[in-house]
Amino acid sequence: MRADLDRDEFAARLLAELERYAASHGLSGVHALFLDEAARSACARRGWLLRRDCQFHWTNRGYTSFEHYLGTFTAEKRKKARRERRRVAESGVHFETLLGGALDESLLDRIYALHRDTFLRHGHEPYLSRAFFSEVSRTMPESLMVKLALHGRSVVAAAVFFLGGRTLYGRYWGAAADFHSLHFETCYHQGIEFCIERGIERFEPGTQGEHKVSRGFEPAISWSAHYIADPAFRAAIGEYLEREGAAVDAYALEVQGHVPYRERRTVGRLA
Repeated sequence: MRADLDRDEFAARLLAELERYAASHGLSGVHALFLDEAARSACARRGWLLRRDCQFHWTNRGYTSFEHYLGTFTAEKRKKARRERRRVAESGVHFETLLGGALDESLLDRIYALHRDTFLRHGHEPYLSRAFFSEVSRTMPESLMVKLALHGRSVVAAAVFFLGGRTLYGRYWGAAADFHSLHFETCYHQGIEFCIERGIERFEPGTQGEHKVSRGFEPAISWSAHYIADPAFRAAIGEYLEREGAAVDAYALEVQGHVPYRERRTVGRLA
């Protein structure tokens, strides 16, 4: 937004127009996801319902190497992380990091096949099409990053990440072979190491997964806002969100007690 414009005024006008659009088109509501602090406040002032959820994010606190990072763990957790990484290395698996511009169509075929197979094994259609991989590698080569796990010269697994400003986002993953701890190494440890090497501030590896906590990811509160057109429905949802919000806060606080760091930190709020 231009510096000479009033952000609060225009945010209010935008939200009001969205509400009018929903009413004129018979829509049940409008939903705004992953809000920063300013957007969340604007929605709250308009009376939209706020919802919070808990994800697990990694924060770069000026680490100079992965070993420096592990040095902030308790002795027990540090030993487990090292053993996990060692098992992958001892199995003969090594990794290559490729940005979008270095991915040819043959390699994209392989990456997509691994991505697709993961979804099909769980009874779902893959989120991303084969054409998407070609398009994003062509139009956003600096934003697409792939970690390839190789055994000899064969690609046995791949994790797909996206770079956005100061954050690494992940991760779509697939594997064609079963190596001990390969999932954790490819999707989490390799992503963290990439962030440390590049000075990237945050790593958001996707939703769910309490198994991320022992790898250094901490609970972070994310926010969404919801305009519900029907007053009775809005009231019912609002009552539920109050109860759910208290449970989310309690859950995040409990999980924070299990992070592997020697020094305990407060739960982050995604802004």
